Amino acid sequence: MRTALKIVAFVMVAVTLSCGGGGKQYDYSDTPVKGKITISVDESFKPIVDALIQVYESNNDSTKINVEYKPESECIKDLWNDSIRMVISTIKLSDSQMQSVIDSMHVVVNQLPIARDAVAVIANPASKDTLLTMAEIKMILTGTYTQPLVPVVDGLQATSTIRFLMDSVLQGRQLTAKAMGASTSDSVINYVSKNPNAIGFIGVSWIGNQDDAQQLSFLKKVKIVQIESSDKPGKYVLPVQANIYTKRYPMTRDLVYILKEGHRGLGSGFANFMSGEIGQLIFKRAYLMPGRRNFIIRPAETKQ
Repeated sequence: MRTALKIVAFVMVAVTLSCGGGGKQYDYSDTPVKGKITISVDESFKPIVDALIQVYESNNDSTKINVEYKPESECIKDLWNDSIRMVISTIKLSDSQMQSVIDSMHVVVNQLPIARDAVAVIANPASKDTLLTMAEIKMILTGTYTQPLVPVVDGLQATSTIRFLMDSVLQGRQLTAKAMGASTSDSVINYVSKNPNAIGFIGVSWIGNQDDAQQLSFLKKVKIVQIESSDKPGKYVLPVQANIYTKRYPMTRDLVYILKEGHRGLGSGFANFMSGEIGQLIFKRAYLMPGRRNFIIRPAETKQ
C-alpha cells in the first residue's frame, strides 16, 4: 500500500499491429443474448460495471461477460488486443485514433458516453479540511498546501483518476513526490481512514451509492470533502447527481464505452443495455449521472 506513486505519463498507444491475415480470427458465434466475451474496464469503475454485468447476465442467462479491471492506460492498449471486445474508461477516441483501430483490427468500432462520473475527495474523520477550493486541491497535489496533507490516488499506474488530476487539475505542474498510490480504490479508502494526514481521490461510484451496504461501510470510515462550486464562489458542494449533471461540482468526467465488434454480438447487446432504460437506471441508482436519459432537477425544501 505504501508504495511510492510513480506517475506513468498517459500516451495514447499508436500501435501499428496488423491483425488481419495471419492474426487471430474473431468468433462470430455469440449473439446479443448468448455467448461469452471479455471486456477491459478501468478499475475506478468496478462497482458500477459489476452491477451492470450482474443484471445483464441475470436477464440473459446464456451470456457470460468476463471483465478485466486495469489501469486506464492498459485498457487503451487492449483496443489492439483481438481477445478484448470492449473497453470502458473515460477516454474518447478522436476520429484518427478510431480509424487506426479500424485499420489495424478490421472491425467496426463504436463509442458512446453513457454516464457522467466525478472524482470524489475523501478525508480522515479527524480532518478539519472538509471544505476546499480547486486552488487548494492543486496545492495539496503539488505539496504546497499549508497543512501536511498527503494525496492518495487509486492506482499505481495511469488510471483515469490519475490522468484526470494530471491533465485537468495540475495542467502540467508536477505531482508531489509525497503522493501515495494504492492498488485499488477500496485500498485508498482504508488508507485514508487510518491516516489523519491523508486525503484520497477516487471515483464517486465507490462511495456515492448510499443504498449499497459496502459503500455505507466505507462512509463510516471516511468523510467526503465539499469542493467550491464552479458557478458560485464561496459555496461548497458534494459530488451528488445534480451537481455532476450541471458540472457545478468541478471535477467531473464522462464514462465511455468503445466497442470493436465485427458482427452484432454480445458486445453490442451489452452496449445497448448500458445505454438503454435499465442500464441508465442502474447508473442513476449508483449515483452517477445517466448519460443517455434526461435528468430533471426539481427544487426541494426541508422543514425542521
